[in-house]
Amino acid sequence: MDRPSVRRLPRGRHALPPERVARAQRDRLMTAMAEVMSEKGYVKTSVEDVLKRAVISRQSYYQHFTSKLDCFMAAFQRSTALLERQIVEAAAGAGGPVERFDRAVTCFLETLVSDPATARLCVTEVYAAGPEALEHRMAFQQRLGDHVADILEAGTEAGRFTCRLIVAATATMVSGPLLQGDHDALRSLGPRLVAHVRDLKAAGLL
Repeated sequence: MDRPSVRRLPRGRHALPPERVARAQRDRLMTAMAEVMSEKGYVKTSVEDVLKRAVISRQSYYQHFTSKLDCFMAAFQRSTALLERQIVEAAAGAGGPVERFDRAVTCFLETLVSDPATARLCVTEVYAAGPEALEHRMAFQQRLGDHVADILEAGTEAGRFTCRLIVAATATMVSGPLLQGDHDALRSLGPRLVAHVRDLKAAGLL
């Protein structure tokens, strides 16, 4: 997902503009949230854990976020926005609908493999964060379903509904391998999903 790593700013006096310092601190806190939460889970992750990982003071933390949930939501929204953009970019360009879907699915699965901490934040730990997080996850999943429908050129409402089902089923199927750290199982889902979509397309169900 190409999220920034936790990097400390230069010690002592420096010429960095205040807005750049603030942005760097905010990014470090969001990244630290994802990393600690992937190790301990959302419920057991504390603000203190995030501060220690990001190497940022409590005072600075509360200049950016009002609570643990606030930081989680910012990290979640940053990550899903990036993932959504990467999927759309992967599917753009030449090729038929199924070929473009194949590229989108491959991008999604490889992102989960390359950044498991952020992947867990988006796919599994969001359930522990409560109603606000779930509402944003549902909206994100709805957008992905719309993207898949556009990629597959679903021409009917029934076809678009099928695309939403595909996204929902994919989100469920990746959860187990993601929690187990089974990268091979994650990658193996791609060809099966593409084969199923190809059959649906051939049958006129998309």
